[in-house]
Amino acid sequence: MKNGVKSNWSRRDFIKQSALFTIGLTFLNACKKKGNDLFLKLTGTNHILGHRLRFPNFPKPTSEIETSILIIGGGIAGLSAARRLSQKGFNDFLLLELEEKVGGNSTGGENEYSKYPLGAHYLPIPNASNLEILDFLSEEKIIRNSDENNQPIFDEEQLTYAPHERLFIKNYWQDGLIPRYGLDQKEKDEFDLFFKIMNEFTLLKGEDDLYVFDIPMRNSSKQHSYFKLDNLSMEEWLIQEKFTSKNLFIYVNYCCRDDYGTGIKQTSAFAGIHYFAARKHDFKTYDGLVLTWQEGNQRLVNHLSKYAKEKTLNQHLVYQINSKDTHVECLVYDEKSNQSKIIKAKKVINCAPQFVNQYLLPNRKETTKSFHYAPWIIATIVLKRFPIADGVPLAWDNVIHDGNGLGYIYAQHQSLGQFKSPFVITYFHSLEGDDLNQLRRKMYEMNDEDWKKIIIEDLSKAHYTIDKYIESIEIFRRGHGMISPTKGFLFSKEKSELKKNINNQIFFAHSDLSGISIFEEAFYQGLDTADEVMKNI
Repeated sequence: MKNGVKSNWSRRDFIKQSALFTIGLTFLNACKKKGNDLFLKLTGTNHILGHRLRFPNFPKPTSEIETSILIIGGGIAGLSAARRLSQKGFNDFLLLELEEKVGGNSTGGENEYSKYPLGAHYLPIPNASNLEILDFLSEEKIIRNSDENNQPIFDEEQLTYAPHERLFIKNYWQDGLIPRYGLDQKEKDEFDLFFKIMNEFTLLKGEDDLYVFDIPMRNSSKQHSYFKLDNLSMEEWLIQEKFTSKNLFIYVNYCCRDDYGTGIKQTSAFAGIHYFAARKHDFKTYDGLVLTWQEGNQRLVNHLSKYAKEKTLNQHLVYQINSKDTHVECLVYDEKSNQSKIIKAKKVINCAPQFVNQYLLPNRKETTKSFHYAPWIIATIVLKRFPIADGVPLAWDNVIHDGNGLGYIYAQHQSLGQFKSPFVITYFHSLEGDDLNQLRRKMYEMNDEDWKKIIIEDLSKAHYTIDKYIESIEIFRRGHGMISPTKGFLFSKEKSELKKNINNQIFFAHSDLSGISIFEEAFYQGLDTADEVMKNI
């Protein structure tokens, strides 16, 4: 995600931070909480409907729909597939989505004060080889133009404002997320050595002259001797390489949790290194910056979803898929009408995750056991006071070193016009451990007061008495937040088997089939599968 940020201030940053500092100091002295009332709300994905797949007892179908192509799932992969079909003139398709709105792990919300993310909340500057994504960003005016060297010029208002990120370590806020404050020289040398090795991995190519670590994974070399790294955990690799710094282990553990939900004990070494080495930093002007919005990646969802706007059926759960001689028959439950229907399609692009597909298709439950998904909570917190520490203004990304959670995003950071109380921050917490199923059950068993205690205790490490200024906490639960590339998964037989199409009728696209849950992987999964379907229709 972010391997440190260089200083890259612009006039808008200066104006913004001047306003923030002045307003922050005012609220530091003036705001006081009235009473002890705190509004708590526990929400999340529609897991109750989804769990009905385990014991399917749906009404008998009463109607039929026919379409040329059916897309199952409205996450980034499904929306990307819809965009590709639409742009190529294949308009006879439908998209089904379980939730009330499309977007999957990239959805966002909005309250009376701000928009905010409910999952993925940024897009790093793409590699130069990601031509299709760069074209998409140009279409949506995220890339405004190109310079004399044909390098993209990104819309600066959609890039992170300064200060970009900060780390609370040893009771001090430092710029950037790489720990530097309070480290002895031996630890600093270990960090320098670690990043030197990561840079070597970034440039490493296989015998086919392709990068060993690349985005998307399908661009990576298939001829190299580093596959064995997938059979080590990231922690085992660090130990093998003679690293000993506790602060380095804490930092790398944060990075793995940030992208994969699981820490260095569970994440494979190949995936851990991929985090640091797969992004090539081709556009040096934008090093250290990411694309982000108040609502997070909901902005990208909005751009993609327009291609399926009139073709999307929300709150529709596919509960059975049958491959026939001439078509695919899908049994679908409409939650809004409490009715079932049959949808017949010549081709199906299945963009559901594999923990869902195990119930939709035969003989997949055993194979799917190797797919692990980290549970997450995302808490949207409304504060009366701008939480300033020692006169240091909030950054976009604010991380507590060795915290229980993964820090918080200041949702209003991307707006020049929202500098008045209350303020909105979004706190992220992945439940990591060896048994993700047990942790998932624990997450749903915990009530709002349980989560309130955990969240406030974590944030209080950096913001003493922050609880006095909290107006509300909305806790959003994602039972299956993302695919976690545990040891041996990225190059497993199971993953490659589940990607194969069925009878040239049912095709699959989801980021869990690449093993890395990021926007680019889902985007290319949808795009590539749509291309494959169009060739076979």
